[in-house]
Amino acid sequence: MRTQLSYRLLGEQWSVTELTHYLRHLFDNDRQLHDVAVAGELSNVSRPRSGHMYFSLKDGQATLRCVMWSSEVARLVSLPQDGDRVVAYGNVSVYEAGGCYQLYVTTLQSAGLGELLAQWDKLKQALASEGLFEQERKQPLPAHPDRIVLVTSPTGAACQDMRRVLARRWPLAQVELVGTSVQGSGAPEEIEAALQAADRLQPDVILLGRGGGAVEDLWAFNSEVVVRAIVATAAPLVTGIGHETDRTLADDVADLRAPTPSAAAEMATPDQRELRQELDRQSQRLGDSVALQIQSCRAALLGLDGRLRGLSPCAQLQSVRQHLHYLNRQTLTAARNLLLLRRRDVLRLGQALTSLGPETTLARGYAIVTRAETAEIVHRARALSVGESLDVRLAAGGFSAKVAGIHPAE
Repeated sequence: MRTQLSYRLLGEQWSVTELTHYLRHLFDNDRQLHDVAVAGELSNVSRPRSGHMYFSLKDGQATLRCVMWSSEVARLVSLPQDGDRVVAYGNVSVYEAGGCYQLYVTTLQSAGLGELLAQWDKLKQALASEGLFEQERKQPLPAHPDRIVLVTSPTGAACQDMRRVLARRWPLAQVELVGTSVQGSGAPEEIEAALQAADRLQPDVILLGRGGGAVEDLWAFNSEVVVRAIVATAAPLVTGIGHETDRTLADDVADLRAPTPSAAAEMATPDQRELRQELDRQSQRLGDSVALQIQSCRAALLGLDGRLRGLSPCAQLQSVRQHLHYLNRQTLTAARNLLLLRRRDVLRLGQALTSLGPETTLARGYAIVTRAETAEIVHRARALSVGESLDVRLAAGGFSAKVAGIHPAE
């Protein structure tokens, strides 16, 4: 202690604030206290209107005060109660106003997770015995879906990611959202009801998705009610739950499993750019084929005309020549009409795609924001830095800007 207090005179008087602040400095600079996992029994659990949660962890010999902020509490699958055995993860520091040290908890995991996994394994074996995971019962996806229903949290990033991908790849589809909670104690029943509502809309395909998270965050998708609701849907269903390494029972029974919500939207739709290219190729083939037929008919007519010149009197030859000319005009007219019809089809499809392109969206008051140096399109505010230069494209012209502040998504 003499070494640590060497900057003060021996015996010099401290104020309460000075001493408490010094002790907090010691805690905050001890790296062993930055990321700790503490096992114990919950007691004095309280959650005031602020949404924060206050509790104590105890064992047979000691008690530790803990606090968990509302943003972290919202991620819990279920709220803990007095007497629960848990493992709390966080950092230790001093609360100066109260003059006590406490654990600031970021993650709370049930010490009974092993039992939960055992129940999961038992349910998986029971479902497998019913043949719910068999590939034979799964439906193929439509090549060109007209109606797509999203089942996810309306405020989550997964919803926006899927909408963005669908708008880019296949804007001709009608996209609808059936919102639901995707974690928490009541999430399984909400997801079940959302899937039933989505299926009643008679879509061509259903996308069930949520972003990544801890095992407990995704546990609603391992519930039996959600699994059986997926099996009961008449429409093909694609899951995009968590990240590529996450796997739930919902993924196992879905008609197709994607590694992420964005990937689910990609796997469920064709790419309009590829279709445009194929349309151009088919149009070129059609034009080449018609031109070849015209050339072949013209050659045949010229051959017949030559034979008739050598075998017929003048009058008969003139009559036949007139008939041949008539056939030639008919063939050319039919070919031109066919080309005109195909050209109108191509123009109509092109106009339909153009009306859904970015220029139309810009005309409605939206803008495209890109980084000034790389021309990379900006999708999220948190990807920007204060002071970064941007280019903003509008329906008519654009302007340059710099980031003065960042407002993260709620």
